[in-house]
Amino acid sequence: MMMEHGPMKRLFGCVIALLFGTMCPAMAGVINPARIDTLKTQLVIRRPALESVKSLIDSESDPIDTLDTAHEHVKVIIYGDNTWQYYKTPEFMQASGVYDVAWDENGATNPYGTKLEELPATWSIWLVDSLDQYHCPFQGEVHPRGKFGPRRGRRHQGVDLPLHVGDPVHAAFSGRVRISKYWGAFGNLIVIRHENGLETYYAHLSKRNFEAGDWVNAGDVIGLGGSTGRSTGPHLHFETRYQGFAFDPQWLIDFKTGELRHRLFVLKKKYFNIYSNYEQDFEDEIRNEEEDKAEDAERAAMKWHTIRSGDTLSKIARNNGTTVNALCRLNGISPNTTLRIGRKIRVR
Repeated sequence: MMMEHGPMKRLFGCVIALLFGTMCPAMAGVINPARIDTLKTQLVIRRPALESVKSLIDSESDPIDTLDTAHEHVKVIIYGDNTWQYYKTPEFMQASGVYDVAWDENGATNPYGTKLEELPATWSIWLVDSLDQYHCPFQGEVHPRGKFGPRRGRRHQGVDLPLHVGDPVHAAFSGRVRISKYWGAFGNLIVIRHENGLETYYAHLSKRNFEAGDWVNAGDVIGLGGSTGRSTGPHLHFETRYQGFAFDPQWLIDFKTGELRHRLFVLKKKYFNIYSNYEQDFEDEIRNEEEDKAEDAERAAMKWHTIRSGDTLSKIARNNGTTVNALCRLNGISPNTTLRIGRKIRVR
């Protein structure tokens, strides 16, 4: 790419220098070098975002420049319309280690061999951060009969997005292609493993643009929409899996708007159940959160008394502004229950 010098390049050079902890010549003498570590921590520490993440917008302009950063494997690409994006080299992504574990390019949908009971009940997964971007694989309404869940006696482990033959299909996140082949009911299939351990599946393609082992960036056109394999019409079958277990992609993506619902996603083991559908379970999730808050408030309001020598229900009730009957209801006891020293009873 051409290397053009100008105000934009100097500005980007200063921003990137701060992000990676080096001093920009244009800012020499303005920032005390002793504060660089503090600035670096403040700028690149991962923070969850309250708002959703919009899909990466493809630039119609050609790239006009590439900027180095203080990290030799991270570049900034600048486009003619003044947009820009990070580019991470394969060496950078390989260093995460996730591409060295259970890597199978021959078609194993679950190469890990992990047992469901070995997984924790919940864990957090970063989907995007300061260097990683997101692109909706294909924006559109999920087909009413193409949702995650049981279908005609089989497990439908993804979502179906109607499209036209030849429509571009994008990589949702950066990563490495683990599978690229024609494979039975999937037809032309591409599976991409990402740095956070997720794998995304793109099936029924009419064309595959990448081969197993290739590195891709979020937004790359990995293939074209089609109707290959077991398909009744052109559509993209899209799956999200973790440790080989599929969960409803709608927990991550609002396909109608194309937006990513979270930066930091809390994955729950119960989502791997084929009956755990986002549209059905979301209200339950909200209701459960409200119930949890109510229970927390109730627990915070509880008051307990440790029985001491000489205590009676009447004395405890009198000292805590309640009645013997109320104490019995709270603790499931009767007025004649023997009070044992050291036992705790609830008084409110």
